Amino acid sequence: MEDTFEAKGKRKKLVADLRKKGIFDEEVLRAIDTVPRHLFMDPAFLSHAYVDKAFPISSGQTISQPYTVAVQTSLLRVKKRDKILEIGTGSGYQAAILAQMGAKVYTIERFRELFLKAQIILTSLGYSADFFYGDGYVGKPQYGPFDGILITAAAPLIPEALLSQLKIGGRLVVPVGTSDSQVMTVVERTGPESYEHTEHGNFIFVPMLKGTVNGR
Repeated sequence: MEDTFEAKGKRKKLVADLRKKGIFDEEVLRAIDTVPRHLFMDPAFLSHAYVDKAFPISSGQTISQPYTVAVQTSLLRVKKRDKILEIGTGSGYQAAILAQMGAKVYTIERFRELFLKAQIILTSLGYSADFFYGDGYVGKPQYGPFDGILITAAAPLIPEALLSQLKIGGRLVVPVGTSDSQVMTVVERTGPESYEHTEHGNFIFVPMLKGTVNGR
């Protein structure tokens, strides 16, 4: 598959729709306009790749709605050369957005099939990221501290181990709540032992699970 003129046109329309929905971070919008979302999706959904909806991928997971990706990425306040830890690689689309924005991406996936697929697609598109097969609750302290941590699944509670991996001034973005509804939460580390929490609306994500799952 390749990036066609038709797909590029649909992305521009998607970006216009996201502006209408209140996304104003130009760097985020530029990344969404650039990254070919259709290449991260099952061929059965290709005609809907630039509809602002989530769609199933393998292992019972989903590729997030573009609006959700835009909100989470905007809240992270990504700058070039920031070290970003992503919990839940999934399709690899969110990691590609972060890499397109110039971040140094570290991404963890617990489903082996997704872990392998994401590496293939991101590498084929020329995006650089460090991929890890493992438990997102643990994080990657040996690579921290991080400027930002992005959790792309619903956490019942904010993992303490991840908070400790934030730089002072760093931000963690996570949907917190039950399987029915979560509140998008930003935790900013303001000191060695101090954190500031803010809330940014209700969303629905698949649950954040512990451990790893073997697969192909």
